[in-house]
Amino acid sequence: MASIIKKKIKNQIYYYLVESKRVNGKPRYTNQIYLGKAEDILEKIKSIDELQKPEKASTFSFGAETALLQLAERLDVVNIINRHVGKRSQGISVGEYMLLAAINRAIAPTSKSKIADWYGGTVLKRLFRYKQDQLTSQRFWDNMNLLKQEHIAAIEADLTAKIVKEFEIGLECLLYDATNFFTYVDTNTECKLPQRGHCKSKRNDLRIVGLALLVSRDFHIPLFHETYAGNLPDPVQFGSVSTKLIERVKKIQENLETVTFIFDKGNNSLDNHKKIYGSVVRVVGSLVQTHHADLLQIPKSEFIALDEEKYPGVSVHRMTKKVFEQERTVLVVYNEKLFLGQMQGINKDINKCTLRLQELSGRLENRETGLITKGKKPTIESVEKRTKEILSDKYMKRLFDVNIYQESGFPRISFSVNKGALEDLQEVSLGKTILFTDNHDWTNEAIVEAYRGQYKIEDAFKLMKNPHFLSWSPQFHWTDQKIMVHTFYCILTLTLCTLLCRELSRNKVDISIPAMLEELTKINEVLTTHGKTRQGKKQSQYLTVTDMNEVQQKMFDTFNLKQYQNN
Repeated sequence: MASIIKKKIKNQIYYYLVESKRVNGKPRYTNQIYLGKAEDILEKIKSIDELQKPEKASTFSFGAETALLQLAERLDVVNIINRHVGKRSQGISVGEYMLLAAINRAIAPTSKSKIADWYGGTVLKRLFRYKQDQLTSQRFWDNMNLLKQEHIAAIEADLTAKIVKEFEIGLECLLYDATNFFTYVDTNTECKLPQRGHCKSKRNDLRIVGLALLVSRDFHIPLFHETYAGNLPDPVQFGSVSTKLIERVKKIQENLETVTFIFDKGNNSLDNHKKIYGSVVRVVGSLVQTHHADLLQIPKSEFIALDEEKYPGVSVHRMTKKVFEQERTVLVVYNEKLFLGQMQGINKDINKCTLRLQELSGRLENRETGLITKGKKPTIESVEKRTKEILSDKYMKRLFDVNIYQESGFPRISFSVNKGALEDLQEVSLGKTILFTDNHDWTNEAIVEAYRGQYKIEDAFKLMKNPHFLSWSPQFHWTDQKIMVHTFYCILTLTLCTLLCRELSRNKVDISIPAMLEELTKINEVLTTHGKTRQGKKQSQYLTVTDMNEVQQKMFDTFNLKQYQNN
């Protein structure tokens, strides 16, 4: 047992902490620690009390940064990039700059001029120990300049091969699609990528940049990307990139005899399918209804219902038909849920058009009666133009019977909803999708399930347009080369985040990427600094992380973030 004893030495009282045990039946001191005189002990107690009161505390963003970092280290991202980009071993490497940019895009997208400030408020400052003046916008631009298009392609190929092997990504079905992002690049700036075209975000007043993306069906993990000019139509871009897609697949596949590409009807063309046919790639795609009106006339009584539990309200008609000069298995799919959704939209549009046509008819009547005298007098031509604008929504021109005529020298209009046309639309077109494939041995359910996976790549594009996390926009570059590099590290960001989400799912945490990042950003590191002791010893610092809820703790453990706490 332990006890405190005192000893008198030369008229001074000293205290000791001793432990005693019986040795050969007699009590003996087995351990003795000198404590000092009473005033010394009092001073030590006061010093301890002084240390327990922190002078200040600082918080640093911890969870999201370390989660992304551990995955990047697992994939050897920095070394893969540096292996392809020549640079002297001086200062921060190109790979490190790109990784920092990718982590920033995932958590707090900002301009290069503000990255240093963001970095200073994160745990990365402690882990990397870069000086903040090394992270100026000029330093980033200098390192971005070293990354050429051929480097990006080679880096992505190596990184993709690593991902497929390390995470055992299934390659049986891969999803392809393209989107675009608007930019603020000035009209007079000379560059080829930002061009005016059909902007999917409806910003047709701005120059846009296109992005083609190939992802896995499992958690839409990027396996290939290409940045292209915004005025290039989707079928043309798919044709130009198809050879590269096939080469990428050949490089990353091992024992698979075939890989199936899934893409929508916007990428169809005879030339595109000729490039794919005969390669390792098979396809599941969709067809434009108006190009196959005969298939829409097949009565629903000839459709076969799919598994009601997995595909409620879905039925199909299966046949073999020549599509793009090749025999394909074709499915006409009817989906009751899709039908009801389309009808809801059509009824809304019918009501909207009815009100607008009534307003137009009322104004024309008021013009004739003299209630309206100002403004330009309407003509048959101007009324026809306005009517065309009102009925511009899908199906509306088909569903409305409109009669424009002249009465007493003034144009008039009458209209009605054609119920027969609406019934025909409901019977023939609504709720239907036409699919095709050269996987002739696939079941109906397998074909439908494969095509439904297409929405996952749409989710990937939505993530890249999220203003809070993973955002491609705004991007502050105006040269083609830097726009390509910007897109490269944005895709790297998406890759890391999709893999993190996949790892969580395998550990029974089902959560979306934005929700995952939001929870991770709430895990912070706290640094407490204690003042100097009475003896003048220098201050002490202690690191800890903030309290975590159940989901955050599960993430913390899954990603083994404890390894970064005291590095």
